[in-house]
Amino acid sequence: MFAYDAGLAIDLDSALRLLSVRPDETSRETIKRSRRTPEYFDYRPAPLRVVQHSEPITLGKLSTRASVECTIFDFGAISVEYTIPFEGGLELLLDLSDALYENEALLADSRWRVERLLHTIGSAVREPHLSQVVEDYAVFHVHVCDVPPAELLPRHAPMLARILRAERDVLSQQEVDEALSTRVSYSESDLAILDWNAAIVIDDDAADTLAVLEFVNIELLEMRLLDDRLDTSLEEAYRIVESRRGLGGVLALAGGGKLRHISELQMDAAMLFEGVNNALKLVGDQYLARLYKLASGRLHLSDWDASILRKLATLESIYGKLLDRRTTRRMEILEAIIILLFVVSIVLPFLTSAAK
Repeated sequence: MFAYDAGLAIDLDSALRLLSVRPDETSRETIKRSRRTPEYFDYRPAPLRVVQHSEPITLGKLSTRASVECTIFDFGAISVEYTIPFEGGLELLLDLSDALYENEALLADSRWRVERLLHTIGSAVREPHLSQVVEDYAVFHVHVCDVPPAELLPRHAPMLARILRAERDVLSQQEVDEALSTRVSYSESDLAILDWNAAIVIDDDAADTLAVLEFVNIELLEMRLLDDRLDTSLEEAYRIVESRRGLGGVLALAGGGKLRHISELQMDAAMLFEGVNNALKLVGDQYLARLYKLASGRLHLSDWDASILRKLATLESIYGKLLDRRTTRRMEILEAIIILLFVVSIVLPFLTSAAK
């Protein structure tokens, strides 16, 4: 899975009309319904899923399928998902993990697909741009396993850790324990091991699990980009605060241009933060909620949230101080005008009398 930021927001209905593809290639859909998913578990709004034909990309002994799924979210993110069928033992998975790590061919292909999508749906995107930052995440989905999940870890823990970390060398016991520390299961027949760069999911039907992991990867990308944008906004706000207090600065501040710019930065950041955090509702489904919480913790999303909220509060504080300064400057200008008018009203009769 490759996550990109393509703009500030995307009108999904307009994007659907602009794509102009066959109905079987484009669909608006929610997460697949299953026994784990109540009716109120849903995206808000549902993302747009586009299946594109593709030439298989070779990864060692394996190749990707001849189709790629792109998922478009209303808050401006696009996820590109490749599927690589495999059949074999853990050594094959280790080879695949090594081939997937920072794979340039997949990265270049995914970026090209997002660029092509942006070219098609550009008018439906608010402030379109393609981020240089990309987040990738690999999920090894095992449909059939010879070893019961409960016995898999005791038997193959070192190998599983190496697969998750894409590491050829033998890992220390401490690193193995850390790599396998985040696990969740719904029944005795399934297991999900979550790490920061990859996950191993053993389940016959893992559509919901994969959807949650896809969203967590996208959320990480958006939080990283939003944190960077807030850093830039704060630097710009600091420059405004520290600007010279000459007549030009007084008039510019009194005119409200700089204040308006800061408020726009603040509003855009807040809207994106709320849009990402409220896009997926998991309340009421204990398993998927637990899965999301563990995956979010593994990727430190709570730390990103705290950083963003702190910077939003700082930006709000700067905006308040500038607003106070603007009000004070306006009062000073008004007082100066009143004094000037008062002086003119006193001096003008004398000038008129002298002229006569």
